[in-house]
This record gives sequence, C-alpha cells and structure tokens, in this order.
Amino acid sequence: MAKPKEVTIYDLARKLNVSIATVSRALKDDPVVSKKTKKKIFDLAEEMGYRYNHFARNLREQRTYTIGVIVPRLNSYFMSTVIAGIESVVNNEGYTLLISQSSESAGKEVDSAKTMFNNRVDGLLVSLAYETDDLAHFDQFVKKDVPIIFFDRVADHPDGTSVLIDNRKGAYESTSHLIAQGCKHIVHITAPPKRNVYVDRLAGYKQALADHHIPFDEKYILINNLSQEAGAQAAAAILQMNPLPDAVFAANDNCAVGCMVALKKAGIRIPQDIAFVGFNNDPVSTVVEPNLTTINYPGYKMGEMAAASLINHLNGVNSIDATNTILLRSELIVRASSLKTTSDSE
Repeated sequence: MAKPKEVTIYDLARKLNVSIATVSRALKDDPVVSKKTKKKIFDLAEEMGYRYNHFARNLREQRTYTIGVIVPRLNSYFMSTVIAGIESVVNNEGYTLLISQSSESAGKEVDSAKTMFNNRVDGLLVSLAYETDDLAHFDQFVKKDVPIIFFDRVADHPDGTSVLIDNRKGAYESTSHLIAQGCKHIVHITAPPKRNVYVDRLAGYKQALADHHIPFDEKYILINNLSQEAGAQAAAAILQMNPLPDAVFAANDNCAVGCMVALKKAGIRIPQDIAFVGFNNDPVSTVVEPNLTTINYPGYKMGEMAAASLINHLNGVNSIDATNTILLRSELIVRASSLKTTSDSE
C-alpha cells in the first residue's frame, strides 16, 4: 500500500488561492495576517491533515527544540513535581522534553546521556544518581557547547550551573528543633555519602549537635537506600540500641514513615518515646499518624528555575558556569511527630 502524500503549505496556498508566504506567516501566527485569513488556513490545514515540518525548521535554525532531563527515579513525588515545573517553562517556550531515569545506576546515567547526545538535545537538566562518581559522560555536551544544569543532586562541574536548596541549613534546623524538644540521643538515617544532599544533611545534623554541646556518636548514623522498607529495617536496628534513642531525623519522608510504622508496631509511642523529623514534605507525611514534621522545599519551583536558567542561556540572556549556584528557600514544617514537649504535658 502506497504511503499517503504529505500535505504541504503549497497545497494549502493553492487550495485557498493565497500566496505561500501568507500561509507560512499564518501558521506562525504572524499578526500581519488577518484573523479571518488565519482561521481559513488553520481550518483547511486541520481538514487536510497538514503537519508542521519541525525537522526542516530545526535544520535551518540548528536547534532541535528538545531539552533532555535525566533523573534518578520517576516514581518519586519530589521528582515528579520538579518535572512538572520544568515542563511548564519549556512548553511555553516551544520546547519538548526527552526524559530518562537512571534508576540510581551510574551505568544507566551514562547510557541516558548518550541517548540525549545522539538525539541532539539543545540543553540538559540532570539530577545525579547515587552511584555516579565520574562526570566524564557530560564532557561530550561541553565540547558541543550544549549547556548543562544540575539540580537537587549536584556535583562540581566547571561548565554547569547548580539549582538546589541549602540542605545543610535544613538539616541543622531539623536537628535543632528536636534538641529544643529535649532530645539528646538523635538517630540520623541517611544514604551513602556520595551525593551532596546527603553529605550536606549529615553536616547540618553534626553542626546542630556541636552547637548544642551534644557529642556526635557514629552509632546513631544509619545508612541505607531511604526506602520505606529500609526505614523498617532501621527501626529494627533502633530497637537494639541501649539506651533507646529519643529522636530520629531521616533524610527523606518515605524512610521516616517506614521507620515510624515499624516502631509503632513494636509498641513505641511517637513522639513521646521517639520524636521524628523527615525531609521533602512528601504527601505521605500528612497521611501517617502522627503527621510527620518535615522540611518543605519546592520541587515545582526548582524545576521552573532550572528550566528558565537553561532557556535563558539558549536565548543568550545569561551564561552557565560553575560559579552560578541558585539556592532556593526551604522551611521546617512542624507537625505532631516531633512535638515531644506538648505530648508530655498532655
């Protein structure tokens, strides 16, 4: 069966007895063309099945109007809000997204980067995988002057801008809040210290202890993959500690909730026996009982800022380099899981 012939602007012009230039301008929504003529052209284009030739435009302009996005996980609430923020900006600017997940694997991140490069993305937005140690797979983009912006999980790179929150400050506020509730034996559940977010949160935790004259104890640092299942495993380890800790600060909400549920099943009262603070303000934090105190930071805003910075660079408005770090604000949201002093008085 023969393939149907593609409808062109010449066909539209011939059918309506107007110039090719008029059709071209109308399809670009040029105000020079009257609304009445535009409507006729758009209606006919739809009727005849005309498709705009993006490929031809891309060849002329040396752009693909595609932005690549590499994230660790697509099933993360935080990452889904970041992508929504990115999409809101790039779509308004006429770009489409090519999205890939590394599944926390350095090898998959390398493969994703190759795919983005071979698809000639105009720019790249990246949140790094747990396992990534080497950033050499991004060198090919630098050589071709393809801009890179790292967000949330970032790393020092001479040719990339970073968009993130002050993780150290958020952890410091979380730990200080627990100390203000009378807690002195505070467990910190975190991930392997490869990524900036976990290194900085651990540093903020340690700084809060030091500033309140509480000795740091290595046994209170539990390292896992921060899943809910890992939170339950952390609960088992906490129950073996003597004396029992009086607080837990987890590096994300999912792990905090997994730990809370397991401890409650073991008869631990929260927050009376062990107070809890998480990180991310995931929706699960308001479902668990008691509701989880957490650090809120705006994933949607982070996506918007990262995308806007990239688009501005592509449009020649600003430059991208390692000295350009965009810090977004975060805030401690206090809920019942950490209010030890209030619970004790009840």
